[in-house]
Amino acid sequence: MNPSTNPMSIKTAAKKYDAVIIGAGHNGLVAASYLAKAGKRVLVLEANDEIGGATTSVRTFPEFDARLSRYSYLISLFPDKIINDLGLNFKSISRRVSSYTPYSSGGHDKGLYVSRIWDEKTSASFKALTGGDNEAKAWQSFYGEISEFAQRIAPTLLRPLSRRSELKKRIGLPKVWDYLIENPVGEIIAKTFQNDLTRGVILTDALIGTFTSAYSMQANRCFLYHLIGNGTGEWKVPAGGMGALIRELERVAKSSGVSITTNSRATQVHSEKNEIAITLEDGSKVNTRYLLSNAAPQVLAKLRGINPPTSLEGSQLKINMLVTRLPELKSGVDSQDAFAGTFHINESFTQLESAYQQAESGRIPDTLPLEIYCHTLTDPSILNPSLHREGYHTLTLFGIHTPAALFDEHHDKQRAIALSSAFRSLNEYLIDPIESVLARSSSGELALEVKTPLDIETAIGLPRGNIFHRDLAFPFREEEEVQGWGVETDDPRIFICGAGAKRGGGVSGIPGHNAAMAVLAKET
Repeated sequence: MNPSTNPMSIKTAAKKYDAVIIGAGHNGLVAASYLAKAGKRVLVLEANDEIGGATTSVRTFPEFDARLSRYSYLISLFPDKIINDLGLNFKSISRRVSSYTPYSSGGHDKGLYVSRIWDEKTSASFKALTGGDNEAKAWQSFYGEISEFAQRIAPTLLRPLSRRSELKKRIGLPKVWDYLIENPVGEIIAKTFQNDLTRGVILTDALIGTFTSAYSMQANRCFLYHLIGNGTGEWKVPAGGMGALIRELERVAKSSGVSITTNSRATQVHSEKNEIAITLEDGSKVNTRYLLSNAAPQVLAKLRGINPPTSLEGSQLKINMLVTRLPELKSGVDSQDAFAGTFHINESFTQLESAYQQAESGRIPDTLPLEIYCHTLTDPSILNPSLHREGYHTLTLFGIHTPAALFDEHHDKQRAIALSSAFRSLNEYLIDPIESVLARSSSGELALEVKTPLDIETAIGLPRGNIFHRDLAFPFREEEEVQGWGVETDDPRIFICGAGAKRGGGVSGIPGHNAAMAVLAKET
């Protein structure tokens, strides 16, 4: 067996490395590849029996040959530079539709359609919603400003952190900086747009995975990262599913000389004078000059025996489904248009704020805000060809404002209540209930998987199910902070290479790149 894939190889291989990386998620593999290509001896330790972490594709429903991106499912932040630097044979595909949002008006079912590239159909949809052209013009102007901001800030994400004042000057868009960085994003949304539904569609980018109000600065950070990826902010579909990215990263890492060991859980990290000692679950030890942690900072702190940082808890209900056909909508829109982008459900500004207040008070929101994404309309390759011919599709539902605390007591019961609330919310806009199109196994079991934040924590180790590991941070350093890459810790030999770094969060590879650069900078 190749020692790079043997989970027991570290027992017999030399145990001194230039760098050891805890966690074989995409960021860990990016860091490992950069370091190995620079001539470093690198070992990646993965606690589970397979690599990938949150970026895996799984045959979720065994009887059906469909590989779903179970936890993370779209690509925006992953820079083309990393793909080119590492020689990754990986692509992501543009969606033709940005979003569709059903609504009722005057007893009639309608919907706001937004194409990825602005067109007459989009203009007409805004006019039908608002009765005029002002909202559409405001939308184009607002996103035009943010697009310019994204183009200017995106290249800085792969450089050492700039000071706040330096970055503001470099970007040179003081008005946009003010409403994105200095003041709650809810204020500019409420000021710029008049329609409650329009406001809500925009606000959702500030709330994905983040339990906060529109008027909290944490919403600004979430909003920023959702709109600056690759200088465009476009969310694309990973061709072949998210697991295709992991397979390609694994190929590049191994061809560069990286050793990857699965079933190798670290239990203790001890810092010595010139190296770091890592103890594994089986009692063996590995020594390294540098340690890079792709685990959450809270997990790393526990391994080091120090106090963990505090952060918001995860706040998303994740439902994966396989359907025999796309559901039909009361609005009469073609389902292939409605589900081709992000399908927003009960996400007006007022509904989002109300749901936040209800969840904060300790109860599952009466009207659960939801988003649905259909991978197979853009990339059917994740389906067996026969399923594709028969009209099957995958649907991924993301419930907003469902924090982990709602599930601490009576978890299974609360999960069932949340599922019922989600389906009730969705079914308001469907001709037939979603349950009627769910695939069933030969035993009658529905092709349905429900994950709460606590389920996500159990499955892939994200503290309280926080998909960003900890609170997102703005992509700069304050004036008094020392220079760095945003990956440093209090120990000069230990770095964060995962989503918990500054400029982390999402499927980006950015903290992996930056941690590798921080290590290499110490060698020069």
